[in-house]
Amino acid sequence: MSNGQTKTDVILIGAGVMSATLGTLLKELVPDWEITVFEKLAAAGVESSNEWNNAGTGHAALCELNYTEEKPDGSVDISKAVRINEQFEISRQFWSYLVTNHLIGDPKDFIMPLPHMSYVQGEQNVEFLRNRFKALSNNPLFQGMEFSDDPEKLKEWIPLMFNERKITEPIAATKIDSGTDVNFGSLTRMLFKNLENSNVNIHYNHSVNSIQRTEDGLWEVKVKNLDAGTIERHCAKFIFIGAGGGSLHLLQKSGIPEGKHIGGFPVSGLFMVCNNPEIVEQHHGKVYGKASVGAPPMSVPHLDTRYIDNKKSLLFGPFAGFSPKFLINGSNMDLITSVKPHNLVTMLASGAKNIPLTKYLIQQLMLSKEQRMEELRGFIPNAKSEDWDLVVAGQRVQVIKDTVEGGKGTLQFGTEVVSAADGSIAALLGASPGASTAVHVMIEVIKKCFPQHLSEWEPKIKEMIPSYGVSLADNPELFREIHASTAYTLGLNLPNHEDAFSEVEQEKVLEFV
Repeated sequence: MSNGQTKTDVILIGAGVMSATLGTLLKELVPDWEITVFEKLAAAGVESSNEWNNAGTGHAALCELNYTEEKPDGSVDISKAVRINEQFEISRQFWSYLVTNHLIGDPKDFIMPLPHMSYVQGEQNVEFLRNRFKALSNNPLFQGMEFSDDPEKLKEWIPLMFNERKITEPIAATKIDSGTDVNFGSLTRMLFKNLENSNVNIHYNHSVNSIQRTEDGLWEVKVKNLDAGTIERHCAKFIFIGAGGGSLHLLQKSGIPEGKHIGGFPVSGLFMVCNNPEIVEQHHGKVYGKASVGAPPMSVPHLDTRYIDNKKSLLFGPFAGFSPKFLINGSNMDLITSVKPHNLVTMLASGAKNIPLTKYLIQQLMLSKEQRMEELRGFIPNAKSEDWDLVVAGQRVQVIKDTVEGGKGTLQFGTEVVSAADGSIAALLGASPGASTAVHVMIEVIKKCFPQHLSEWEPKIKEMIPSYGVSLADNPELFREIHASTAYTLGLNLPNHEDAFSEVEQEKVLEFV
């Protein structure tokens, strides 16, 4: 080892929800491992995981129409929705474990119960929503979902959206009360507080400049201490790159072959935020519509109740934007410097394939506030400009890679882990559903990167995640017990929630808890 080099077991790059989740899992599985975290900014959860930089939907596919695909025959494929719902249930189980074991504080500081709704207009869209509802209703994970195309019923559900609305075409909505609003910024900070208490070495204002393999098979990172202006060298057996949009550059610097032929396309977001408390109080729920033709899935319009800093807010958006930066606090050179000889053809192919997306982003960039208000009035007909402010939301980097199905330069919408063949380094790329499925994704990282420990760790993983290795969709009784117990632990019990269960079932839930 070279002079001044510090050795540790695990290095986590980035203090967002992904590193926080992986660090917490590893500390529970192997408490004696030494973990070191490097974050370029001054605190945890400031970038992509920040509460103002994501929708906080607690993506469980309850309302997001882009997770259910309409087939040519009119039927609806719900397989992706089921998969994402199961993954969010895994997050709920892990958070419940942390609350029960006093590893994080009051769950109300990061998760609140909130109805999730889908809303559509037009005969064709209403038919799609009806078919989607029928398909989901037959699955135990989506029990309790309601459908209505009756304007009077919809006015009960979403009164703010029906004030002064002129109904000129068929409309419909679905509603399910078991949705949540998640403050991922608050959760991230709670997880890092627990990691600090568990003797994890967390270094803020430390920027990782390079990653390289050493002769003895370890990974060395060169880190700039931004406070002192000095360069430090640290090495570890395992590195996880959870730096949001910054992950792609660091993955490329590692030189692993798995990181080649991958590019990134940055998409930024803007939200309208209501500053009138009287209007905020008239809406309770997350209401998702259908994306415009040519719009990326992350630009699905939605009107969201949010709980941020113990205050109820109302957001509408997102409006897509473009910046060459890969992070809000990134560089205008990020996109250019991410293009390498090995991914140049991939990037060029993607550019040729995604001309409609480029046109859409240009149109979005040119919108005035009043034009954005007109889009909002599709949800709230009497919305007034003076009640709404524009805020810049997070920067996301969509993965571009060559795939068998899509060919060269396919733009991927989702979350993806890239890891070395020997499991010694892994990076998280991509965007939505992202934070909501963090626990599932990090369990996958553990399975890929630490296969030699799995049999030893499995009992503890099952303690933290009781459904580990089991499909909840195929085991409705287990799902019902787990879902009810996590609702109980996380304080998500709805009014009259207990009425849905028999006394025997209630006893089972309490035993499970």
